[in-house]
Amino acid sequence: MKASPENQRTLLEIAELDRRIQQAERARTQPAQGARINELAALRQQQLGELTALTGTLDDARAELARLESDVALATQRRDRDGERLASATDPKQAQALENEIDSLGRRISMLEDTELEVMGRVEEAQAAVDAQQALIDQTQSEGARLTAEAKGDMAAAATDGEHLARDRAALAGTVAAELLAEFERRASRGGIGVGLLRRGVCEGCRMVLSGTDITEIRRAAADEVVSCPECGGILVRTEESGL
Repeated sequence: MKASPENQRTLLEIAELDRRIQQAERARTQPAQGARINELAALRQQQLGELTALTGTLDDARAELARLESDVALATQRRDRDGERLASATDPKQAQALENEIDSLGRRISMLEDTELEVMGRVEEAQAAVDAQQALIDQTQSEGARLTAEAKGDMAAAATDGEHLARDRAALAGTVAAELLAEFERRASRGGIGVGLLRRGVCEGCRMVLSGTDITEIRRAAADEVVSCPECGGILVRTEESGL
């Protein structure tokens, strides 16, 4: 195949644009923040599970405290009622029975209040644990929201860059002979190297040093002859840097 040296050199620019287009596409579909955002999503689920457990502990403690407060209130009411009855009692036996019951209720109220204080301490500890866990969740959500916003901005910018690069490529490709462009794209589409610059005996497409025999054959080829790298199979572009 023959193509002007200018067209062949243009393939290098197209290849560079293709590389940048691929970069932009990766940035659009795989933002740099993606891995951390996924980590934060998993962390938040774990933290929410822990919050559920801590909230359950708090609810249990509050329920126990409510029962104790109710028991104290009932015992106090009964003691006060017995006190009123004792104040008006005229029967010594009845008065003694009421005094004994009042003493018993006093001891029960004292025990309940001691337990109530202990449970109140547990409620405070459980509430502090819930608040601390919620703060962790808020921090995780805040970082996730920030990174998500950054990722969306980066993805939008990458999409715009990709569109501009694609337009630049289309304009540049329009200056290259159709047969040469098709050959370049055929080679590149196979996952290989479509084109590489020959610089001082090295193919910059695959970074391989060409043998003396290969260099001799390439030197003999006409300037408009499309030659290939014997190592990677890409179109080998010759310039004044090639050392031929």
